[in-house]
Amino acid sequence: MAIDIVPPKRRRLTDESEFDVITGDDDEQLQILLCSEELTPAYDYMDEDIKPIQTFISEEVDSRDVGVTGMTIMVAGSSYIPKLNAEKPLGEDASFICLNKQVIGVADGVGGWAKKGIDSGVYSRELMKNAELAIQKQSSITTIDLMKVLNEAFSNTKAKGSSTACILSLSDDTLHAVNVGDSGFVVIREGIIVYKSKVQQSRFNCPFQLGNGSTSDDPSVAEKISVPVIAGDVIVLGTDGLFDNVHDFELEAIVNSGVESWESDVPETLAWRIAQYALDNAKNTEVYTPFTRECFKDGVVRNGGKYDDITVIVANIWPL
Repeated sequence: MAIDIVPPKRRRLTDESEFDVITGDDDEQLQILLCSEELTPAYDYMDEDIKPIQTFISEEVDSRDVGVTGMTIMVAGSSYIPKLNAEKPLGEDASFICLNKQVIGVADGVGGWAKKGIDSGVYSRELMKNAELAIQKQSSITTIDLMKVLNEAFSNTKAKGSSTACILSLSDDTLHAVNVGDSGFVVIREGIIVYKSKVQQSRFNCPFQLGNGSTSDDPSVAEKISVPVIAGDVIVLGTDGLFDNVHDFELEAIVNSGVESWESDVPETLAWRIAQYALDNAKNTEVYTPFTRECFKDGVVRNGGKYDDITVIVANIWPL
């Protein structure tokens, strides 16, 4: 599915508010009225009970070492905050960054398996590891067949459980993606989200999921996406722990604050700030979150965030 990016229609709120929002979503605009004018400072401090896992890409990225066919290159870093659980210290999310092939990915093990004594984090980690192996096996250094990667990773993953998955690659100045479930990504250009992937779910809070069980899905349900990108774009890829707890306008504000500072060239630090902000909202029992909004749509009255594992990968699109 190829995407033509059209700048979203926007309206400016009164001078009393610092945010301008995409029109056409009454729930989103209502949320602005319910929020305080300032973003909470979650991304400025570290809770003492949080143990984030970060991926640092310390080496310089040299286009001669990367399969590049266009005029841009992707540089990425990640941050992961698993839920505090002594029995599952690694949580249920998994991710990878494969810069030499210009591919990144996330997966979120479905928590419902815990009722059967199964740690779906084992499945998601095995799935992402197999995806990395499938990527490295492809002989082409310029174009990665993401559906082939997903099919091979799925076929080789034997653990019990199930997982969402979202894998992105950059080639010919185009971001390609395969997505299953409620993990996803946004493309931010000049401070505005110009593309956001859609959630795939059979019903509220029940995402499409890859797995070996009889009720699980296979890669044929994956949505295939192509989005043109330009130098200066910022890609934010994450699991639902991010998107259930952070509204689009909040994500725009955090990314803008990073792009305007020294963090613009340090994607893992910006990923950390976004993850911290998501965690703060997830632990807040009063804030109106995207998960609150979706609960209301489903007839469930529930305030506050959704406490969950949070994975964030930030990828900067750089010119060659």
